[in-house]
Amino acid sequence: MKGIVSKSTGSWYKVLLTDGSEVDARLRGKIRTLELKSTNPVVVGDEVLLDFVEEEYSIREVCERHNCIVRKSHNLSKQFQIIAANIDHAFLIISPAKPHTPMGFIDRFLASAEAYHIPISILLNKKDLNSKKAESHREMLMELYPTIGYDIYNVSFLNDADIAKIKDLVADKCVLLAGNSGVGKSTLINALLPDSNQKVSAVSTSYDKGRHTTTFAQMFVGANGYRIIDTPGIKDFGMVDMQPSLVSHYFPEMRALLAGCKFNDCVHTEEPECKVVEALHNGEISPSRYVNYLGILEEVS
Repeated sequence: MKGIVSKSTGSWYKVLLTDGSEVDARLRGKIRTLELKSTNPVVVGDEVLLDFVEEEYSIREVCERHNCIVRKSHNLSKQFQIIAANIDHAFLIISPAKPHTPMGFIDRFLASAEAYHIPISILLNKKDLNSKKAESHREMLMELYPTIGYDIYNVSFLNDADIAKIKDLVADKCVLLAGNSGVGKSTLINALLPDSNQKVSAVSTSYDKGRHTTTFAQMFVGANGYRIIDTPGIKDFGMVDMQPSLVSHYFPEMRALLAGCKFNDCVHTEEPECKVVEALHNGEISPSRYVNYLGILEEVS
């Protein structure tokens, strides 16, 4: 029989069956996975084949993944942790303040989603914050990302009309929610799925950072068919086996210019006749985006 992994609890997994029921299953023997040096062979969102032997479900095989998203393993630097798989759309939740979402985090996640072929939009939460810092950052974000090609929505997860809009966006999809701790992931899930009872933490007034309330990815199923994958507050995303010359492919504003560069393997730093550097000097590429591109390039070089 076939199912979708909804939660990992170590050696046991929660699996959603096609009839809507949920069962516990464990791994037995070797299973086929992606050719990644990952620390976890089965992840939330995986489609799996199950056996039922001696009153116990076991995962026999992981079906081929359409996509996945990963982060670096802190303990094993050459390995990666796959966060979730088979995602129809990702929503990056950010905040203009309390806590402030760094541009580096935004661009790294967007590039990761591009690399693993995951459509992505941005939910800019806390539109009710009206400090000068919040308004300035919000205005810059709302101006920058649509010009690149990303949908960004200025919303409040405490506003019923905004929640209704988000319900329309996630309808009939398997969506992944990601963002720094404190930006409102759990608040959004509680609004979309009132029975989920996600713990919501206060933002530290001393450090302007949210406390981690989610420690592992978990899938929730909505009444109208959408499936939501909540992720831990995540800081680091890794590009797996990425060639330096490919990083620019995951910045849409750079990707559009690549054919004009003199060299096919141009990394857009000091090469002659580079269209990306030319566009940067002409103000056609955001300096902050370019700096964040150089940060990823340094990581994979």
